[in-house]
Amino acid sequence: MSRVTLLFLQILVAVVTLALWQLLSTVPVFGKVLLPPFFFSNPVDVFSQIVKWFSSGVIWKHLAITLWESILAFVIGSAGGILVGFWFARQPRVAAVFDPYVKMVNALPRVVLAPIFALWFGLGVWSKVALGVTLVFFIVFFNVYQGVKEVPTTVLDNGRMLGMNERQLMRHVYWPSALSWMFSSLHTSVGFAVVGAVVGEYLGSAAGLGYLIQQAEGVFDVAGVFAGMFVLSAFVILIDMAVTAVEKRLLVWRPTAVTRD
Repeated sequence: MSRVTLLFLQILVAVVTLALWQLLSTVPVFGKVLLPPFFFSNPVDVFSQIVKWFSSGVIWKHLAITLWESILAFVIGSAGGILVGFWFARQPRVAAVFDPYVKMVNALPRVVLAPIFALWFGLGVWSKVALGVTLVFFIVFFNVYQGVKEVPTTVLDNGRMLGMNERQLMRHVYWPSALSWMFSSLHTSVGFAVVGAVVGEYLGSAAGLGYLIQQAEGVFDVAGVFAGMFVLSAFVILIDMAVTAVEKRLLVWRPTAVTRD
């Protein structure tokens, strides 16, 4: 499938979905509107709210704050997950000792941690960053750990036969093996970094996309809630595109999979 065809189909899905939403929320079917506007709003009202936010400039401050919180959570959580994942994979005894504790902490509901972080770090940026880090860290950690562990023994033996030391093995064997796993996790963790920031803002803040959504929900402004969700979705897609660009740059050596129409 060509890029143009793929893009056309993706846009078509969005257009059809929005058209059905508009139709079912405004046109009665058998004398009844299937999606009552009070509960579901409609695309026109949602789009009008988004345009109003951007034209008035209200959204920019909230976007900047959420972006900063998301980037910090993404960078700190990813860096921590990569370093600890490599360390555990290269130190099986350490991994065995800490394994139950890692699983225990990973099982904690993150929403429960949000009030605790608010008490520790206040209602500013860092409580949201901390929540985002807890979401990003484990996704990256488990993927990097598995990626390093998946290095074939034959490849390692061949590297050692060629005279590679541990530093060279790390650079030419372990690191390339973990990169594919790492970027796979980074695409997922982008969304979770934003989710951590937005949930933290929703639970307690004075700015950010989560704050906007919470304020709209408080006055039963369904269009505002959906508008915040759409802006948030576009926000995540743009960050994910940046991660994809970096991935293509670093994984230029990886052969492209052959696709069939």
